[in-house]
Amino acid sequence: QVQFVESGGGLVQPGGSLRLSCVASGFTFSDYSMSWYRQAPGKERETVAAIARAGGYTHFANSVKGRFTISRDDVKNTVYLQMSSLKPEDTAVYYCNAVRGLYYSGNPYFDSWGQGTQVTVSS
Repeated sequence: QVQFVESGGGLVQPGGSLRLSCVASGFTFSDYSMSWYRQAPGKERETVAAIARAGGYTHFANSVKGRFTISRDDVKNTVYLQMSSLKPEDTAVYYCNAVRGLYYSGNPYFDSWGQGTQVTVSS
């Protein structure tokens, strides 16, 4: 059974930083590219960042480029999202999933999703 458990969200002031973690299980983590997604109230889900298998390539949405980094630990079956210089528009629930197709495709591989982790950027 595929599972994703996201954590690390919270309330942070504009300009602050957070590090999100996503622990995956139920599949061979190292065989898959991984992505972070986010969904704000009333908006569609968007792809934030992606990392290829073995971590050699990364891809970021233009809105977060230069502020967010993505990494993975294939021993811990975990993908991370380091977020800095946070803005109010980064407020959303953040999710992870494996990627179908090319690592930057944004297409989630699995139908199941975790509960997500809420990030709120506000003064």
